[in-house]
Amino acid sequence: MASSSGTKDVGLQRSLSRRMTKMASTVEAGDENTAVDSETVPSSLDFIAPILRVANEIEPENPRVAYLCRFHAFEKAHRMDPTSSGRGVRQFKTYLLHRLQKEEFEAAHVLAKDDRGEIQKYYQNFCEKNIREGQHTKKPEEISKIYQIATVLYDALMTVVPSSKVDHETERYAKDVKKKKVQYEHYNILPLYAVGVEPEIMKLPEIKAALRAIRDVEGLPSFLLPKEKQTPVHDILEWLAVIFGFQKGNVANQREHLILLLANMDVRKKNPHSYEQLDDETIKELTDKIFKNYRSWCKYLHFDPILWYLLDNRKQQAQLLHIGLYLLIWGEASNIRFMPECICFIFHHMAKEMHGYLFGDVQQITEDNLKGEEAFLKEVVTPIYEVLRKEASGNKDGKASHSTWRNYDDLNEYFWSEKSKKLHWPLDGKGDFFVHSDTAKPADKKDNQPVGKPKTNFVEVRTFWHLYRDFDRMWIFFILALQAMIIIAWHQRGSSSGLSDDDVYRSVSSIFVTAAFLNFLRAVLDIVLSFNAWRSLKLSQIIRYLLKFAVAAFWLVVMPVTYSRSFQNPTGLLKFFNNLGADWQGHSLYYYCVAIYLIPNLLAAFLFLFPFLRRSMERSDWRIIIMLMWWAQPKLYIGRGMHEDMFSLLKYTLFWITLLISKLAFSFYVEILPLIEPTKTIMNLTVSSYDWHEFFPNVTHNIGVVIAIWVPIILVYFTDTLVWYAIFSTLVGGIYGAFSHLGEIRTLGMIRARFESVPSAFSKRLVPYSKEETGRNQLDDTTERKNIAKFSQMWNEFILSMRNEDLISHRERDLLLVPYSSGDVTVVQWPPFLLASKIPIVLDMAKDYNEREDADLFKKIKNDDFLYFAIIECYETLRDILIGLLVKDGEQKVIWRICHEVESSIREQRFLKKFRMSGLPLLSDKLDKFLSLLMEEYEDDQQNRSPIINTLQDIIEIIIQDVMNNGHEVLKEVYTFQENNKKEEKFEKLNIELLRSRSWREKVVRLHLLLTVKESAINVPMNLDARRRLTFFANSLFMIMPRAPKVHNMLSFSILTPYYKEEVLYSTEELNKENEDGISILFYLQKIYPDEWKNYEERINDSKLGYDSKERAELDRQWVSYRAQTLSRTVRGMMYYRETLELQCFLDFADDKAIFGGYRAIGKNQSDYRMLKERAQALADLKFTYVVSCQVYGMQKKSRDARDQRCYANILNLMLTYAALRVAYIDEREDTVNGKSETIYYSVLVKGGEKFDEEIYRIKLPGNPKIGEGKPENQNHAIIFTRGEALQTIDMNQDNYFEEAFKMRNVLEEFLKTHHGQRRPTILGIREHIFTGSVSSLAWFMSNQETSFVTIGQRILANPLRVRFHYGHPDIFDRLFHLTRGGISKASRVINLSEDIFSGYNSTLRRGYVTHHEYIQVGKGRDVGMNQISLFEAKVANGNGEQTLSRDVYRLGRRFDFYRMLSFYFTTVGFYFSCMVTVLTVYVFLYGRLYMVLSGLERRILEDPSLHQNKALEQALATQSFFQLGLLLVLPMVMEIGLERGFRAAIGDFIIMQLQLASVFFTFQLGTKAHYYGRTILHGGAKYRATGRGFVVFHDKFADNYRLYSRSHFVKGLELLILLIVYEVYGHSYRSSSLFFFITFSMWFLVASWLFAPFIFNPSGFEWQKTVDDWTDWKRWMGNRGGIGISPDKSWESWWNEEQEHLKYTNMRGRILEIVLAFRFFIYQFGIVYQLKISHGSKNILVYGLSWFVMLTALLVLKMVSMGRRRFGTDFQLMSRILKALLFLGFVSVMIVLFVVCGLTVSDIFAAILAFMPTGWALILIAQACGPCLKGIGIWDSVMELSRAYEAIMGLIIFMPVVVLSWFPFVSEFQTRLLFNQAFSRGLQISMILAGNKDKAPSS
Repeated sequence: MASSSGTKDVGLQRSLSRRMTKMASTVEAGDENTAVDSETVPSSLDFIAPILRVANEIEPENPRVAYLCRFHAFEKAHRMDPTSSGRGVRQFKTYLLHRLQKEEFEAAHVLAKDDRGEIQKYYQNFCEKNIREGQHTKKPEEISKIYQIATVLYDALMTVVPSSKVDHETERYAKDVKKKKVQYEHYNILPLYAVGVEPEIMKLPEIKAALRAIRDVEGLPSFLLPKEKQTPVHDILEWLAVIFGFQKGNVANQREHLILLLANMDVRKKNPHSYEQLDDETIKELTDKIFKNYRSWCKYLHFDPILWYLLDNRKQQAQLLHIGLYLLIWGEASNIRFMPECICFIFHHMAKEMHGYLFGDVQQITEDNLKGEEAFLKEVVTPIYEVLRKEASGNKDGKASHSTWRNYDDLNEYFWSEKSKKLHWPLDGKGDFFVHSDTAKPADKKDNQPVGKPKTNFVEVRTFWHLYRDFDRMWIFFILALQAMIIIAWHQRGSSSGLSDDDVYRSVSSIFVTAAFLNFLRAVLDIVLSFNAWRSLKLSQIIRYLLKFAVAAFWLVVMPVTYSRSFQNPTGLLKFFNNLGADWQGHSLYYYCVAIYLIPNLLAAFLFLFPFLRRSMERSDWRIIIMLMWWAQPKLYIGRGMHEDMFSLLKYTLFWITLLISKLAFSFYVEILPLIEPTKTIMNLTVSSYDWHEFFPNVTHNIGVVIAIWVPIILVYFTDTLVWYAIFSTLVGGIYGAFSHLGEIRTLGMIRARFESVPSAFSKRLVPYSKEETGRNQLDDTTERKNIAKFSQMWNEFILSMRNEDLISHRERDLLLVPYSSGDVTVVQWPPFLLASKIPIVLDMAKDYNEREDADLFKKIKNDDFLYFAIIECYETLRDILIGLLVKDGEQKVIWRICHEVESSIREQRFLKKFRMSGLPLLSDKLDKFLSLLMEEYEDDQQNRSPIINTLQDIIEIIIQDVMNNGHEVLKEVYTFQENNKKEEKFEKLNIELLRSRSWREKVVRLHLLLTVKESAINVPMNLDARRRLTFFANSLFMIMPRAPKVHNMLSFSILTPYYKEEVLYSTEELNKENEDGISILFYLQKIYPDEWKNYEERINDSKLGYDSKERAELDRQWVSYRAQTLSRTVRGMMYYRETLELQCFLDFADDKAIFGGYRAIGKNQSDYRMLKERAQALADLKFTYVVSCQVYGMQKKSRDARDQRCYANILNLMLTYAALRVAYIDEREDTVNGKSETIYYSVLVKGGEKFDEEIYRIKLPGNPKIGEGKPENQNHAIIFTRGEALQTIDMNQDNYFEEAFKMRNVLEEFLKTHHGQRRPTILGIREHIFTGSVSSLAWFMSNQETSFVTIGQRILANPLRVRFHYGHPDIFDRLFHLTRGGISKASRVINLSEDIFSGYNSTLRRGYVTHHEYIQVGKGRDVGMNQISLFEAKVANGNGEQTLSRDVYRLGRRFDFYRMLSFYFTTVGFYFSCMVTVLTVYVFLYGRLYMVLSGLERRILEDPSLHQNKALEQALATQSFFQLGLLLVLPMVMEIGLERGFRAAIGDFIIMQLQLASVFFTFQLGTKAHYYGRTILHGGAKYRATGRGFVVFHDKFADNYRLYSRSHFVKGLELLILLIVYEVYGHSYRSSSLFFFITFSMWFLVASWLFAPFIFNPSGFEWQKTVDDWTDWKRWMGNRGGIGISPDKSWESWWNEEQEHLKYTNMRGRILEIVLAFRFFIYQFGIVYQLKISHGSKNILVYGLSWFVMLTALLVLKMVSMGRRRFGTDFQLMSRILKALLFLGFVSVMIVLFVVCGLTVSDIFAAILAFMPTGWALILIAQACGPCLKGIGIWDSVMELSRAYEAIMGLIIFMPVVVLSWFPFVSEFQTRLLFNQAFSRGLQISMILAGNKDKAPSS
């Protein structure tokens, strides 16, 4: 039974309305009307909360006893904290005292005259009534609550009544309660100690068998303890807890965990009906899974695993002891769970201790050898946690360099080394491990000597060199290929001789010299970048580094020397190989060196071709193999043997070889070869004069021009592989998708065409059968009908779920539902939407037929199956309805006689002769009226009867007279044999009561639909999301998936959702709160989802559902919240798993009668069906657990903030609504330790009780669990409460669907499938549907981009490339694999910012296997506003920057084979690096051209008519422009849309996206990626960026956009703008080029995108009034002063200081690089001043010096003006004005002199602005980099004012086009259409939303 170790008495939860109500957020002293809320008790007084809950519960029944309980609570609180030192204690006690003083007089006695008698009498009555009478009849939950109340009552009784005055009967009850209380404590899933009515889950044989196994303590040493300390040991976990001191909460948690694991694994191995005990294979399998990593660790360190077992008869017990010990260690390890090998170390030594007791002939264990409770926490966990905490504090909130502190990985990898063997056990705190990085420096240590612990195995240094070190093979390959291609192209001269030419061959062979240099560079980087970890490395590793360096240095010397000598004896390739070895002295030594140099590469190639050999060698722990592998790969615990099987290797090798051939061919013929001739011409030209002062006039071959031309091409060469990857992955991904049957059903028409095969596909995929049943099913027609009935159960639940979600209307629901049983009719009853309009069509067809066309009529009918089915069903259903309604036998015989005539005439082919078709339309109309009357609701049956009778008589009359030719004869024939002496009309007695039957009413509704729906149901359902779900589900049934097992045999699984402070459920105030435009969220959603709002109103106004007006507000809140990214939406979606499990249990175990009767038709009072329902619920509990990790739930519960209280109430309501939901949270309690107040932390699990949450488990933690990244720490604390063999991670912005949840057991079967040998998946990738794509164009772009990644992107990553990792939720983890290997994420601060992908890295490095599956999907929300999207992209780019520095990427990059490494690079960090290089290419190109233009080289070169280099250069840049335009991201989208929706739709979407400026959006986001990726690597500053996930279609102010994009886009965009202007003004290089427009356009397009995209995609961005408001806000923000406490959004100064925060924490290398980069701005001034007319063509350096004099003078004048304004502006106004006048006059005088005397022109002034403005910006950047120095000398304020001026100018330049466009109203209209085209296409009133016009708003 689950116990609670934190609070001894867990009281009853206080009442709360089922609907979410606003809780009292504070408890004010003296507020007599406020109820004491037990949830707002101060944390230090939590122990009185159960008492107050009980008082609130019993107050209505006995106010006096409730008063005594509160008095007891007050006494207890005062006793525990007499000085009221705890936070909030004094206020609470004061309030409680005031209330007690009032109640002392108001609460009267009821049962006795005094308090003693009152409480005793009440206690006795309570126990007698509830315990004695109810313990065998009430459920465990109810009896648990009763025992808790009884316990609290007795404690209060003892406060009021002296022990000597307690009567005998009270004591007897109290002893009985105390004895049995443990049996009724709150439980999680298994009520292990329940006594009353045995829950169904405890009746399961697998649970009983598992319980027997862990309760087998026979043969274990007993405990010799004093009598008062003796406690019974019921199971092996309690035995372990007594020995090692585990907490009770941990023991209870892991007990249930172990039982469920054993039960679920064992039931798959045997028949559940023949159960005695657990199978030995089950325990062996669990042992192998849990200890696989431990055994591997022992083998790695050459330990002997402590997994010895007893004799065979006790082996099972010994195995369970080891499993239990490991789980108990893991369950209490807190943050140490991120260190799996540390847990192995702890287990290893504790298992040794356990073996000492088991094998040491110990019969009894004495008290001296035992440890008290929490001993494990204090002696083992806390010391290690303290090391973690102190190391984590060294990161200085993520600001410190990674190399200065040890993260989780560093500390865990300590246990990979032999040093861990030296740690003493028990831990004494003196070992090497416990030395911290921040250890105080001893006095005798010099400053440059290292202190404290070094990093372990790896150092995360901020440098781009990591990319070369991690992926050196790729860079070497591309560099050598580039060198070879340039050499070949250089020597080609129009011939195709290639390598057959000796000179070419000799030149190409120089690549080995380059290779030697590159390998030397790698060896240097290995030493330099790992230097801070050298003290932790083994001597063999250090020797290896040094030897690698020595060998690389040797080859670096030998290769160039021998190559230079090889020219003395030139040889060709063929001659060399023919004569090899004949006369080695006659050959070049260089070639022998090359042969020797290539030996390791040849060996590596050989092993590459035999991956199984390399895999075995790497995984081997034999010392001889380790020695052989030592040179190639350093010994490391992880990353060994990751090589794939031969087939997989061939697939991705073929992919990359094809791609590389295409890429290199393109690079050679398009990028390199066209540049060779122009380059040669340029190098042969002689330039004697320059347009500026040339510092190096004697440089030969115009090397500067060559560099300017070639560097952009080389950069494009290194990045365009990504373009080729996009093309190839799109093609291959599309082919794989087609072979996976994706998109075969993509429209409603396709569903109708293939619906007949859907039930059989459903049965084949989703209905489990045994082998015997499968064989029998092929022959049994009844089984086929049963399959259809099973399909109808699921299909109808699917349709009803969409109706409850308001995606479809009542009418659409009725058209889509399928009858549960087809037993009443002879044909299959398909959904009415397939049969709609069939009857009206056949009526029109039949009425025109004559007697001769009888056969032809029936032939046409039978040609359409659905038409035939509709006719037969209508006929038979109408017959059954009429027969059922008629009471008299004679009248029934009339109907039977008519039917006989119909059937016989059809058999005889005389139907048109016996019946007149012209009467059918009239009959149809009457039937319509008749069925409508039957469907109506009447309060009075008599009122209902009369019109029905009249209409029925009309129908019979029409049949007899108008339809049948011999109708009167039939009527006469029937009534001839009937004696009718009574004078009464025929057909007037009806069985109206029949219509109260649900099945009959459904039959009437269906018949009415079939007869009356005249229009085609081609558009049913109308809702686009409903259509998508229908088509995807139908399509998935034809995709390849594992066969579904029965629920009993499926894998058990859990869902884990981390939650912080996001929205749970919108409040009524939030729904109706209007923004600045007067728009509320509710109104907005009514316009965005008008069809769903209409369906919602139809649902809540349905009288059958019985919603009252009071519930309307709550339903409104839910409707809105289920369309937002809220926790309530996620929880509702995930709980579909439980609903589908219950339905699947019903389908698995129900008999035929129940199956045909319908899932929802189960009678609640029928015992058999009730047992079936209870069994289904029990199995659902066994297989499924949902835990939401609400980290701050405990804080929210006690918070005084209204929003926190609302979140708490909403989460509580979710628990009350969904019984299977569990919430885990961190509870903080204040406690006094050694006279000091300390915060104690607990992991707590709660569930919904009757009215409040109920605590299940409480596990004390060693300290604050959040010492790393928040989200993974949140997941880690809650993961111990999950259950099962699989774990699905779900974010709180996700959703799920009923029909997808039904496929979960199929997906889980993937874990049991072996792939290429014995490998089973460890992570199952699941596709996502982005449900936020319909809000705006931006949301649509983002949705398409994300959809392409989670479908075609991840499809190709998983197969064939084999580099899929974990990219966030909703992937499914092999839970046991990951809980023994560090969990489902990593949590080291900053470096693991993208925590999700690291779990994928970790899984792969530890030999995991990741797959991807697309037959199931989960919903996911994405950011929908421009700023939200940019924040998200910034966060991801930050995360990729940190990944680049990480050890995981290093190890994967170095240990993957070459082609898999390429896949890994280009799909992770390489993508972001390529984005950055793409932007850099634009800079390099423009700065190179700027150099050529301003120096005059370009003009002089172009004067030579033989040079045509410019066109070739432009052709080479075409690929870069292609990249810029964002087509890379669009290409996979087009393929995936084409695959799933058709290529016509894909092309249409592509065109619309371009018209909506998708290229602008993607180009803008390219800048976001490049900026944040580069800044993160250079300076750090990566952090989690909350995006809000709200509804964003409202206007962002200009100041907000400027703050967000100033440094990432605006500054860079303006720089490129100036570059383009200068180049256009002074350059003429493109004037004669055919590609001029394309290249220039791409540059200008980039600039325009970066400068104006935030305003183009900003709603109302060009509305005049908003523009005016933005300008006012901008001026206010720019002018406000900053300071302490002033937020960046209030003041420019505060924002400016925050923007430089990354420079405060960067290293010296980062500062120097910033300064060096800033020097590029000086080229403008240097080049332009020589172009000025005033310079008169002088090239003297003094011209440049004079320009600096002008610059400094201008800055000095500005400084004087600023100082004058500050000093004289207030007190000396006149002086200030005189100073300004003098400065103005001086300026005018100087300008006149310059114009008149020196020849200054107006164009010179504009040119000077272009020259000096960049110089000023460069000075600002340099000053910011040197900030600490400038602050010391006191000129920082001047820098800030100069920066303010620049920011104002930049803001003005960007703002002016917005102002101009805002003048024209049509621009705003066009923008609205652009942004909300999706909404416009659905007829929505977006303009009305934006304008705030609510005249047409529907009433809510």
